[in-house]
Amino acid sequence: GKIARPKNVWIVSDMPKTRSGKIMRRVIASISNFADVGDVTTLANPEIVDSIRHQVQTAKVANDDVPRDLTEAEFEEIKKFGAE
Repeated sequence: GKIARPKNVWIVSDMPKTRSGKIMRRVIASISNFADVGDVTTLANPEIVDSIRHQVQTAKVANDDVPRDLTEAEFEEIKKFGAE
């Protein structure tokens, strides 16, 4: 459905992953929403976060697709996204 359909898709060299190989969806959501990604030092590949952030946020700014200020409830929902 529409709620699960992405507006944009970017090809990146890798995804932020835990040491066990799980994709950190929380980090991806935070990047897309211009939010703080939190502590990424425990990722298997923390260097990829800055690369993805630059690519995604540069494209979003160029397309005037910068999010509005989030409410506290929305921010908390984003932080929980992908948490298991």
